Amino acid sequence: MTDVPLPYRVTRVHRETADTVTLALAPAGAAALAPFSPGQFAMVYAFGVGEIPVSVSGIDHRELVHTVRSVGAVSAALCALGPGAAVGLRGPFGTGWELDKAAAQDLVVIAGGIGLAPLRPLVRAALAAPQTYGRLNLLVGARTPDDLPYAPQLRAWTTAHGRLHCAVTVDRPANGWRGHVGVVTTLLNSARFEPGNTTAYVCGPEVMIRATARDLLQRGVVAHRIRVSLERNMHCATGHCGHCQLGGVLMCRDGPVIGWDRAQSLLPVREL
Repeated sequence: MTDVPLPYRVTRVHRETADTVTLALAPAGAAALAPFSPGQFAMVYAFGVGEIPVSVSGIDHRELVHTVRSVGAVSAALCALGPGAAVGLRGPFGTGWELDKAAAQDLVVIAGGIGLAPLRPLVRAALAAPQTYGRLNLLVGARTPDDLPYAPQLRAWTTAHGRLHCAVTVDRPANGWRGHVGVVTTLLNSARFEPGNTTAYVCGPEVMIRATARDLLQRGVVAHRIRVSLERNMHCATGHCGHCQLGGVLMCRDGPVIGWDRAQSLLPVREL
C-alpha cells in the first residue's frame, strides 16, 4: 500500500452505459501498486481535479481495471479520459470478499447495477477454480436494460451451461426486452444453493443490500456468511480523517466488505 499516488496510464477504455466507463490502467513507470484482492479499492486521482475511491473490477497482473460512473467532478473527469491519459493511483485499500474462506461452499453473488463491478473479479476467480467451490449463482439487477454494465459478458454468462447460473432482471423493461422484470431478490427463487452451506456476496444500493440480506436470512443463510460492500465518503483511505465512519466502523480500513452480522446493526433491515 502507498499513500503517495503512483503514475498509471490508461491503456483501454470501454463505455459500459451512458454514464459508466471501464478503464484499464497500467503502471507508467517501473513502480506498481501491490497486488489487489477482489473487493478492495484504489484511490484514483484525476490530475487537477481530485481523487475518489474506486473498487477494482478486473485484476490482470500489473494492469488494473476500474469501472467508473459519472456522478461528480472527479468521476466525470475520469470518464472523459482516453487511451494514453495519465492518472494517479493509491492502494490497495480495504477488505476483500475473502473468497478463499468459502471453499466447498455454494456461492450466491448478487449485484445491483454498478455494484457488479467489485463482484466481477470474484466471479472470475470462482470460475477459474471449479474444483474449489460448489454451485455458483450470479444474480444481477438494474433499473433498465441500458443500465446493465458488462452487457456482452452478462449475455455470455447467462447462456453458459454447467456450474454457473446467471440471471438478470430489470425494474423497467424497454422495447424488445425478453428477460425477467422485477427486483433482484426475486431471482433467488431460481438460484441453486444449499442455504446451510452457502456464502453470499452482495453489492449495490443500500436499500437493495438490506432487502437481499433479509431474504437470504429467511432462506437460512447465516449472517456472517453474507458479505456486503458498503460505500461511504472516503477522503484519506487510511482511517485518519473519519469521513467514512459508520457507527464504530471506518469503511476505508475495516470495510468496504464486512459480514452482515456486523453490518445489520449499521444498516438495520427495515420494512421494504
